[in-house]
Amino acid sequence: MMTSRANIALACVLSCLAGYVDAIGFLHLGGLFVSFMSGNSTRLGVSLQDGRWHESLETAGLIFLFVAGAGVGNLIVLSRASSRQAWVLLAEGLLLAGAALSYGLGFSAFAIGLIVFAMGLENAVFFTGTGGVGLTYVTGALVKVGQLAALALRGGDAFGWLPSFLQWASLVIGSLFGAIAYRLYSLDAIWLGAAIALVLSAALALAKREPQES
Repeated sequence: MMTSRANIALACVLSCLAGYVDAIGFLHLGGLFVSFMSGNSTRLGVSLQDGRWHESLETAGLIFLFVAGAGVGNLIVLSRASSRQAWVLLAEGLLLAGAALSYGLGFSAFAIGLIVFAMGLENAVFFTGTGGVGLTYVTGALVKVGQLAALALRGGDAFGWLPSFLQWASLVIGSLFGAIAYRLYSLDAIWLGAAIALVLSAALALAKREPQES
């Protein structure tokens, strides 16, 4: 069983990965997101009002794929399989690798679809059956920073806000490196995201097995 600190560390690494991938997708799509669906939802409303039907359809498709990915990820977590978090990250890594391969073969739109599905799926890592932690978006984390900081000022945990702040900062750092990577390698930069997800999957699977073998 992972400790609370390990969960915080994992959440930060995954938010960093999400920021990395989202920055790449944002730059490639010219202003649409592959993981931040609040932004896409606003863009959908604006494009509908402006009568930009092609953009509206594209944005709605991104939202649908993200929701579908989240649903599939939750089904994996709710299954009886051992190392369910590892299976989610394995699926994410394979989807991102498939996206990078598809882009290399000239199927850019299909690659974006796989990336969006993978980002939705990532949010299932901490799903408990009734709720979970958003990993590819940090609006909720920023709200918690404000709420927990207010409690700290009234005598609560002085550092209770820190994990949420670290999750936000991790996404920003990941976005920075994603933007740099996209400038250098375009959508081929997704290969690194795939590798990170696969390494995390293997690490979680090994961590799950160690107590049973000792």
